Amino acid sequence: MRGRPGWTAYAPMPAAYRDATPATEELRPEIADIGRLARRGVRAVVGAARAEERPRLSRILVDHLGAGVAGYDVVEEAWPAYDHVNVQAGLDAWLAGAGRTSELVGVVSPHGQPPDLAQLLTPEGPADPFGPRPGNAASINVACGPDGQVRPCVRSGIYLVTEDGVRTAVLVRSPMPEFGREGVSVQVVSTEEDRAPRAAAEIRAAALEHNVFRGQVLSFGQEVFGHGQTLLQFHRRPTMDADQLILAPETLAEIQRQVVEVARHKSRLLAAGQHLKRGLLLYGPPGTGKTHTVRYLTSSLVETTVLQLTGNALHLIAEACSVARTLQPAMLVIEDVDLIAEDRGMHPGQHPLLFQLLNEMDGLAEDADVVFVLTTNRADLLEPALAARPGRVDQAVALDLPDADARRRLFELYRGRLPVDVSGLDDVLARTEGVTASFLKELLRRAALLAATRTGHGELAVSADDLGTALDELLDTRNAMTRTLLGSAPA
Repeated sequence: MRGRPGWTAYAPMPAAYRDATPATEELRPEIADIGRLARRGVRAVVGAARAEERPRLSRILVDHLGAGVAGYDVVEEAWPAYDHVNVQAGLDAWLAGAGRTSELVGVVSPHGQPPDLAQLLTPEGPADPFGPRPGNAASINVACGPDGQVRPCVRSGIYLVTEDGVRTAVLVRSPMPEFGREGVSVQVVSTEEDRAPRAAAEIRAAALEHNVFRGQVLSFGQEVFGHGQTLLQFHRRPTMDADQLILAPETLAEIQRQVVEVARHKSRLLAAGQHLKRGLLLYGPPGTGKTHTVRYLTSSLVETTVLQLTGNALHLIAEACSVARTLQPAMLVIEDVDLIAEDRGMHPGQHPLLFQLLNEMDGLAEDADVVFVLTTNRADLLEPALAARPGRVDQAVALDLPDADARRRLFELYRGRLPVDVSGLDDVLARTEGVTASFLKELLRRAALLAATRTGHGELAVSADDLGTALDELLDTRNAMTRTLLGSAPA
């Protein structure tokens, strides 16, 4: 049964099995029950007698590492849960190194508790029927790119590695929040004293080098039914030209200089002793193009890792900043940042999330190529906090409602290939003073729908009357709420 990536699907029990057990009052002893009971007893006795013949993890480790394994040091590296896919990518790359061979042994824990390598290396005692045992290596598909790309990642397994006569064992343990394990870890032991710490460091370096988040567009979120696990979701990078962003030329120039030009000239700026980290605040009424501007910047910075925080993920600021620092050049986008202006953390005495964000911004190294882009409809809520911590935001850019020239350009952009009679366009533009780009987009859609209803068939063409009627509808007092939802000023 196939499920979503990251999910394990189970088939329901067939009805025939559910209905096979007779009701309690129908149970009656039979002669055949004696044979069944005898066979069950024989299986139990034979199973206990042959327990020592079954393969055990400790025995497998002794066979691979040799006698004296209990005296070897175990080195551990740990990562957050969302890095599981990167740990697997790094481990796969490390195992594929020249002169290195490996064999994977799955670790099965009947009660789900993840084993510890140091415990598996201790001298064997009586076999524990409920303890971890070798088995097939189970994996889980984890997202590694947009459009449903996934990578199988080992949940719990031991890699038996041989290199230049030195034998190493690597235990991988995936996140198991239901058993208190929130992260992913790798434990390493080796027959050569300095090989284990060196291997652990090499695996961490490989996980960073082969990090699948690098250069991607990501957003933070949480599993609804996953014990609060932090997730990173992949998105396609938008493709957008400057002529699709209808802003005043001087406004667009400010934004490009602060974000795109710094990235373009970073080597020269660093050579001249100038810092790269910067903060940009986009503010203005709803519907003025803040999100559209972010989309344009994401399209322009092709090789930059973009991380987006919105809605219920705004409290994951620390995690987002950690990823941005690791994968620079990076752009961290926090939309509607005013929503965290008054919020506090989960525990008493914590600073507001906005102050945590500003502290994270200040904590970056001067040469860190990270840009913070904040958007808000309520700059008045942010100004006191930003003024109290100067230097975090270097440029604040106001995005105003489009003027007559901008509205004309937006009209041309949104109509695209749609034939429109523009003989009355000047009057339409005059009557749309104070509207947003969203209003004009909806105006054209309504006019096209009116034209389709009027003609019934054939090529769609919007007449001047269709455009005027659509505008009358939107400006009618009955559509006051619609205008508000489109971000336009009251009529």
